[in-house]
Amino acid sequence: MKQLLLVGFGGFLGSIARYWVSKLNISWNFYSIPMGTLTANVLGSLLIGFLIGIFIHNNEATANLKLFWIVGFCGGFTTFSSFTNENFQLIQNGQITTALAYMAGSILIGILAVAGGLFLAKWIA
Repeated sequence: MKQLLLVGFGGFLGSIARYWVSKLNISWNFYSIPMGTLTANVLGSLLIGFLIGIFIHNNEATANLKLFWIVGFCGGFTTFSSFTNENFQLIQNGQITTALAYMAGSILIGILAVAGGLFLAKWIA
């Protein structure tokens, strides 16, 4: 039961943070790409890479901390379901090039952000 509460509370906080970041869409528009979702996914990828790197180098990190931060917070913060829905809407609106750019950019930048998080954690540890 404790693990469920840790994941749930982490997800709650991650979802609130994701909602706040999604508000970037209101003030930041780049060729119709949903920048709030892109930003949340990149930051989430950076954070998960960083946390994994920290937990690898910290033997005192508990399974509960990992559940709270990686499964809970990062799971609530990242937005793959929103990402796929937004791409579907772009395709339905005939914005195929924008959808492809958004998909490719999100995946590439996300992978680079995970690597950056791991590098940052290694550099700090």
